[in-house]
Amino acid sequence: MRYPIDKNLVKSTIGRRPADADKTSVGTLLSICGSYGMAGAAIMSSKAALRSGIGLLKLCVPRSIYPIMAGAVPEAVFYPVEDVAIADFDFASKSKYCSAILIGCGLSINSETRSLVKNVIKGSVIPLILDADALNIVSENTEFLKCANTAVTITPHDREFSRLYGKELSDIKANREEYVLSFASEYNVNVVLKGHKTVVASPSGDLLYNDALGNAGMATGGSGDVLAGIIASLTAQGFDAFKSACSGVYVHALAGDIAKDRFGEISMLPTDIIECLPEAYKLTINN
Repeated sequence: MRYPIDKNLVKSTIGRRPADADKTSVGTLLSICGSYGMAGAAIMSSKAALRSGIGLLKLCVPRSIYPIMAGAVPEAVFYPVEDVAIADFDFASKSKYCSAILIGCGLSINSETRSLVKNVIKGSVIPLILDADALNIVSENTEFLKCANTAVTITPHDREFSRLYGKELSDIKANREEYVLSFASEYNVNVVLKGHKTVVASPSGDLLYNDALGNAGMATGGSGDVLAGIIASLTAQGFDAFKSACSGVYVHALAGDIAKDRFGEISMLPTDIIECLPEAYKLTINN
């Protein structure tokens, strides 16, 4: 099937929260993001996840940015690890009571993070959301995606997808839908190809697209981290991975349009999108 993402899909996916909900019943997300110099990416994805309804957020971050993260995201539970030993992070035990893992936002690329990303892909038994540097690491050997034993959602922009698929950027831009469907099928992953008119493909051949919401003011560093946090949060709440990706795209774009109305395309920031998420969810779920 091929059709646009609309409010009805989001409402049917998320719905209203049960009156007897508690923090364990609405999902726990383990986020492995951030590095020295890239704390902002981890902060934005974390805040977006929290604003999207996750019950509990657990953050694995390098000890070098822990003070910044703890001050910026006081709602989270932290697992600070030494920067030079992040590959040894015992994600299996730390994710035992989690319902999804987000990895990659501001992670950086080195031997330690390469090992960690591969271990998570190969060993996770809960849904994965791969973004940013996790995708850049995977692009060094895309076949490694086939080692996953759980639902995987990847969130590349055109340039990242070009590296993953081994095609020229111009070729990707000219054949976005065809290539996204092909990649999703071959590697058994949900693909969110970000950009103007974001498209979302499932391994089974479904393709949804966003052609009604979003604006050029969202074309700034950090917007992708916000989207990754939203999708990861919805996935961790137990919603279908593909529908979570589609719903995340919709709510992210709507929040971006609200931010545009408040601040203008030139001045709006990714953090403004996060602050507009509550209104976006209310407009979507309650109307």
